Amino acid sequence: MRKILLVTLILAFGFSVQAQQLISSNGPVVADYKLQLSPSDPIEAKIAKEVRHELLMLPWYSLFDDLEFGVQGRTVTLSGFVTGEHAVTKSDAENAVKRIEGVEKVINNIQVLPPSPLDTQVRAQAFHALTRTGSLSRYFWAAAPSIHIIVKNQRITLAGFVNTEGDKNLATLAVNGIPGVFGVTNQLRVVR
Repeated sequence: MRKILLVTLILAFGFSVQAQQLISSNGPVVADYKLQLSPSDPIEAKIAKEVRHELLMLPWYSLFDDLEFGVQGRTVTLSGFVTGEHAVTKSDAENAVKRIEGVEKVINNIQVLPPSPLDTQVRAQAFHALTRTGSLSRYFWAAAPSIHIIVKNQRITLAGFVNTEGDKNLATLAVNGIPGVFGVTNQLRVVR
């Protein structure tokens, strides 16, 4: 089966990662910005690098969104989540990728989270809980934070990178204590 390059768009400030760069149908491998993306086709590698750059430059892309992309041949598949308040990010992402030299087709599977005052409140509370807990605030110092907070129907998903298993567990504890949260899924990856 052909391998597909899949990258989560998260800048992991200060991390050194040695991880697989290609994935199969078993699921995504999250790569940080320091990895050298090297699919077997150099054109795919060039496209992946450009797609990543264009998506990170989107004006409304924030720590409350989580974008991913896959490159297979000259086709780019976009996926992930964007907040309803900035739903334009979905179309902006597709339009930016379409303009990249070598891209012939863009499949846009980005989900727009429904606008909800309760979800907006939970996002803010989760951000404050994480930045005020132990040493977790350092993950938000970079221009593109290494922890992303996705909230849908008052359920929190944490995505991105942390340095230690302890930080990953601490992040779960921090957001579990937020009133009105119905569940927490911790998809943070520990990178050393």
